[in-house]
Amino acid sequence: MSRRAGKNGKDWRLGAVAILLALVIWQFVAVVIVKYPFILPAPTDVFSAFISLLQKGEIFLDLETSLIHFFIGLGLALLVGIPIGIVMGWSGRIESLIDPLIELLRPIPPLAWIPFAIIWFGLTSFSAGFIIFVGAVFPIIINTYSGFRGVPRVFVEAGKMLGCTKIWDQVRYIAFPAALPSVASGIRIATGVGWMCLVAAELFGVSNYGLGQKLWFFYSLHQMDSVVVYMILLGLIGLAFDMIFRYYVDKHLLKWRTGEVA
Repeated sequence: MSRRAGKNGKDWRLGAVAILLALVIWQFVAVVIVKYPFILPAPTDVFSAFISLLQKGEIFLDLETSLIHFFIGLGLALLVGIPIGIVMGWSGRIESLIDPLIELLRPIPPLAWIPFAIIWFGLTSFSAGFIIFVGAVFPIIINTYSGFRGVPRVFVEAGKMLGCTKIWDQVRYIAFPAALPSVASGIRIATGVGWMCLVAAELFGVSNYGLGQKLWFFYSLHQMDSVVVYMILLGLIGLAFDMIFRYYVDKHLLKWRTGEVA
């Protein structure tokens, strides 16, 4: 295996070549074929806009504001979603009680909750966080429920024989570790969905700053090169969240799946 290839056999050079090729094609199409920056700004225009935004410094305030909105929503989704998923997966009666309500609310798009977000929380960071919460909470509930529902009964019976008789101890020491891969998958999906809801959450003027807010602001000014800058930032930050989460989960919580030892 090449030294430049990762542990999973992937060669980072192929990804770099693909990105470089995409930039060249993008530049050619924008400059030679389209010839109209409002329709498709060239990568060179986008880079110049990025340098200009860095010099102004507001881009850092936008990033800080968006991260506050995002972590409010995701934090609430974790606090609400994981306990609900646990009790639904552990108790058939509670599942029968809660599941119809969950299935009724789950198909409603997060954007449909914007009027109530404004009425309940006003034009505040909690309004944006609420929209992100609505998008993120259901993947967490469903995957946590699936993980706990799929815990083999033999694990619980074996734990009882070894003295683990209290329900809380069974959940903590038996069910939760067994369900952790599914719970982690739910959190990963929720992180992506919540981040995608960020633009809509900031669209209705909860703040003068934010990645989503500035994206629409620059669109109203027809500065599409700046719009693309914020689109790329949203993509890169979302990718960073996913990579960090996967690394932490694989290296610390689920390393037993790969046979690693401490």
